[in-house]
Amino acid sequence: MSRVALVTGGSRGIGLGIAKKLAEEGFNLAINGVREEASVREALEELKGFGVRVEYLQGNIASAEDREAIVSGMIAKFGKIDVLVNNAGVAPRTRSDVFDITEDDFDHLMNINQRGTFFLTQAIAKWMSELKTATPDSEISIINVTSISATVASKIRASYCMSKASLAMLSQVMAVKMAEFGIPVYEIRPGVIETDMIEKVREKYHEGVKNGMTLEPRMGVPEDIGKVVAALVRGDLPYSTGQVICVDGGMTIARM
Repeated sequence: MSRVALVTGGSRGIGLGIAKKLAEEGFNLAINGVREEASVREALEELKGFGVRVEYLQGNIASAEDREAIVSGMIAKFGKIDVLVNNAGVAPRTRSDVFDITEDDFDHLMNINQRGTFFLTQAIAKWMSELKTATPDSEISIINVTSISATVASKIRASYCMSKASLAMLSQVMAVKMAEFGIPVYEIRPGVIETDMIEKVREKYHEGVKNGMTLEPRMGVPEDIGKVVAALVRGDLPYSTGQVICVDGGMTIARM
């Protein structure tokens, strides 16, 4: 049977780049997103073009009801899950100084990036542990897509940085827990990636790259993250659970 992956936020940007590479690997896909299915039909059809099964599970991971629907949808449509890719997340509504962040904006971001991801992972991980116990030879894994913002501080994106730092620890904690079942957990930290999330600051980042912000003289693209995910699910990085992979063009290397 083909392996099955759930990619949250998988209909655009980094998530779509990951989904494409998983489709190339022959994975059937469950794509989660908040938009109506009609709005993401083009992306879904593109993924189906790889000859795999693609199902759309609409829902906001910040909602307990939607999370339950996502999990029940996976069970009803596929009956199993081999890979969970936690990619869904939002940028700050406004890039406010740390002194000016409102509780409403803070809660909106944290409910999706941190709380929603944690409780969806909790539910899926419990199911994965049961599947792995029943079928010990199955290749099951969890991949968390965080950000270099887990360690690179920004005074105008404090809540975003805090949410990603929290997910970095989630990756470590889940790696410890899931080792009981032989299920590896990985964290990928993208740098500056060409997606609609950076639309408002695109020129700033392009200028930064020109001035040496990254060692590789370009911005990243979603395909870069997708290739790393593909390597992980193929088992190309064995004996490496809990590891952090920075896909940032060398941006976070300390330099003199």
